Amino acid sequence: MAATQQKTLKKKKIIRVVTNARVYIQSSFNNTIVTVTDMVGNVLSWSSSGHNAFKGARKATPYAAQVTLKTALDKAEPYNIQTVDVLVSGVGSGREAAVRGFKGSNITVNSIKDTTPIPHNGCRPKKPRRV
Repeated sequence: MAATQQKTLKKKKIIRVVTNARVYIQSSFNNTIVTVTDMVGNVLSWSSSGHNAFKGARKATPYAAQVTLKTALDKAEPYNIQTVDVLVSGVGSGREAAVRGFKGSNITVNSIKDTTPIPHNGCRPKKPRRV
């Protein structure tokens, strides 16, 4: 049998000028994920600590979060982003370090908002473990 090769057509990425953007920082105990979107919510770029060659416990460090933010902003550079709104979620150690990473860039931060979900006496907790 002869294997036929089909060419896959890739959709060409449209680069447009986005002056205002949102940066979502999701920081857990194991990883930090940074997503840069426009004001509607269309993803412009993203990065994570694991994507930047940090493995295991090093993914949860503040340095890994800083590198992740820098990588996501570098990927979004063709869009000419000038101002951002930062939305931070999660309880990991990389949340403050990722926000501090904006100092080195020439991007103005309009607002920083914490969107970590906090239960107001929601679900019943698991029963205590007996050993």
